[in-house]
Amino acid sequence: MAMAVNRVALAPGLYFLATPIGSARDITLRALDILASADVLFAEDTRTLRRLMEIHGIALDGRKLFSYHDHSNQADREKVLAAVASGKSVAYAAEAGTPMIADPGFQLGREVANAGHLVTSAPGASALLAALTNSGLGTDRFFFAGFAPSTRSARQRFLQEFAQVPGTLVFYESPKRVHAMLDDLADIYGGEREAVVARELTKKFEEVLRGSIVDLQDSLSDRTLKGEVVILVDRPAVVELTEDDIATELAKALETMSKKDAIQLVSTSFKLPRRRVYQVALELAK
Repeated sequence: MAMAVNRVALAPGLYFLATPIGSARDITLRALDILASADVLFAEDTRTLRRLMEIHGIALDGRKLFSYHDHSNQADREKVLAAVASGKSVAYAAEAGTPMIADPGFQLGREVANAGHLVTSAPGASALLAALTNSGLGTDRFFFAGFAPSTRSARQRFLQEFAQVPGTLVFYESPKRVHAMLDDLADIYGGEREAVVARELTKKFEEVLRGSIVDLQDSLSDRTLKGEVVILVDRPAVVELTEDDIATELAKALETMSKKDAIQLVSTSFKLPRRRVYQVALELAK
């Protein structure tokens, strides 16, 4: 059943609209009002937006609907700038979730704002916040790291950057790379660190798996996952390392990386002076 929609007067500007990540009813009444009222519509995926508008009984009524996605260029942004500059209201909808969060809308919003025009949003659905809410991990502090690189070496360097972030880490991931991601998380953060794999949020087959990284590796080892995936990792425990502990961590790191990289990893992961770790590495080499 379609929700009640009101046509409202919109000031010239760019309106970012959060759209459902699964259930079509996870959209705000205000977002529907803007979809019904904006002079021009842009969407990351025009087919998805058309379908959403059909579900909620909103007609285009002769209005233009343009695409704006990862491969859009300056000419596409100029269309938006020109429309706003001429006094029109422009609505932009992500394919799913909140625009600007791991989304091509970032550069578009920046250019419209830099030109002195209104940029505002109708907030709503977000895979990031839904996963964090469902995870059972700490929400007082979190860090959204987006998508990790696809190659192992780049992904491990990427993960090292966040090893000591004092909050829950949140990653988006392709279902095809979840197993490789968990393997690298175990290598970089340790297998006992608590984590969550959340998939198909708000959809029929929503699933939230909780446990240590090792537990998740085991439970997913023989599964082929489908759908959008969010991986969350708990903040690191505060650990005081002895020299023997440092030597153990170094030896483990040296199995897969150079001495220089191993020293950097251990130093960064445990917030240790690099010189101290280097001295242990020298002793280990003897």
